[in-house]
Amino acid sequence: MSLALTRRLILLSTIWLSLAGPAVQAQTPSRPPMVMDWERLGELARDKASRPHRDVDGRLPPDLAALDYDGVRDIRFRPARATWQDRKLPFEVQYFHLGLYQTRPVRIHEITPEGTRALPYRSEDYDFGRNRLQPQRWGDLGHAGFRVHFPLNNPAYKDELVVFLGASYFRALGAGQQYGLSARALAIDTVGSPEGEEFPRFTDFWLVRPAPDAQAITILALLDSPRATGAYRFEIRPGTTTSMTVQARVYLRESASPIRTLGLAPLTSMYLFGENQPRANDFRPEVHDSDGLMMLTGEGEWLWRPLQNPRAISVSSFSMQQPRGFGLMQRDRRFASYEDIEARYERRPSAWVRPIGDWGPGRVELVQLPTPDETHDNIVAYWVPQRLPSPGQPLDFSYELLWQGEDAQRPPSAWVAQTRAGYGYTRLDAQSQARQPKFVLDFTGPALQQLPPDAPVQAVVSTGPGGRVIEAVAYPNPELRGWRLSLRVERDSLNQPLELRAFLRHRDDTVSETWTHLLLPQ
Repeated sequence: MSLALTRRLILLSTIWLSLAGPAVQAQTPSRPPMVMDWERLGELARDKASRPHRDVDGRLPPDLAALDYDGVRDIRFRPARATWQDRKLPFEVQYFHLGLYQTRPVRIHEITPEGTRALPYRSEDYDFGRNRLQPQRWGDLGHAGFRVHFPLNNPAYKDELVVFLGASYFRALGAGQQYGLSARALAIDTVGSPEGEEFPRFTDFWLVRPAPDAQAITILALLDSPRATGAYRFEIRPGTTTSMTVQARVYLRESASPIRTLGLAPLTSMYLFGENQPRANDFRPEVHDSDGLMMLTGEGEWLWRPLQNPRAISVSSFSMQQPRGFGLMQRDRRFASYEDIEARYERRPSAWVRPIGDWGPGRVELVQLPTPDETHDNIVAYWVPQRLPSPGQPLDFSYELLWQGEDAQRPPSAWVAQTRAGYGYTRLDAQSQARQPKFVLDFTGPALQQLPPDAPVQAVVSTGPGGRVIEAVAYPNPELRGWRLSLRVERDSLNQPLELRAFLRHRDDTVSETWTHLLLPQ
């Protein structure tokens, strides 16, 4: 960055010079060491937004670019060279090598009490396995990403805690969990844009060196894309539930193509099939990283939308004046529901977003894409604010992101334990069954468990235009210490979607969350 006459650009230039390391700092001994902080990071994001976007060169050395999936996978970071291992700190950092899908490097720095220093790529930090390469010729390639380790499950071993790799993707674990869904910093025009989705990416990270007794780690990140920039701060606290407090400041660029959908706190997951959408030719009963979208509105209504693998792209919106929470959840925690010894879907985390402060009106948007197998993430959920900031004006928002297992967020009253679709013995022909689908819902939770079996629990069911409720019956389910709701609806057209809503009422009190389901066109 060239020096300018304005005070702001001089400050920004000083920041970048300070990141060059001790050699640059030694030339100005009279100045105190420069340490990156939140305000300086926001200035960097604002300055970037005022200038045209410049993409990073993604060309790799020819021998590295020629590697296939197995070749890149054979390149492993040497754990003994992890950042902070020599200091015996509770957190350590290891790095990912560029190659195949990860071709654009990120810059990584360390913030210490003495100042900010770069953490450059060094080929000697990697074991290249069976690959025949000449990494000494590459120079400083940069890193593809990094992962933070912490003794999450055993004090004698540092497990992977969080990974930042690819665009603005990151994912984390709580104790006893196994990687599943991912989060992102920002989603832009995920669907509906002729130009396709824009993927903002983190270009720079700053790792704050933790104290010897630290129970949390702080990471700063700079985001960039053709139409947006952003400053992000993550405070990550590991535990049975690993929590992230995320602070963000986003700036939009002037663009001839306005942003249609700006998604905040996006979550990305996979749903192939499950109890509400079974598959006959797979030995596993269910395959998914998440089985539903849960939401809490500003008015206090809890909503549950079971996920589906649609035949065509499906987009659902849930408007709210103020969100109090949303997340992609893995409620089913039984091994018998999946029977997959390797994938262990019952250990995949749920991710719950809890807004901090007033996010204002907007909508939760759920995007479901068709997928033929479990290797593709086909589910996306995010918050869309009703109003976007003008270019150059900051959009500030914060939230808590919770990576949960058995103790996942649930409504305080009762919730949907399972959604099953289909018939037992019936005389309906195939066409009638298509027009009159049947669902069996099981609800459980404290509000139902305290009711006697003869309590007057009522099923409240409604449909959107083009549908009618034929049957809605609620009765006790002693196996779950809850209640079962059996419902059947009739749809006018198989070519149009149909919204369904159902909840349980005891006298004048709502005693469950609201099940909201979308019958997809056939």
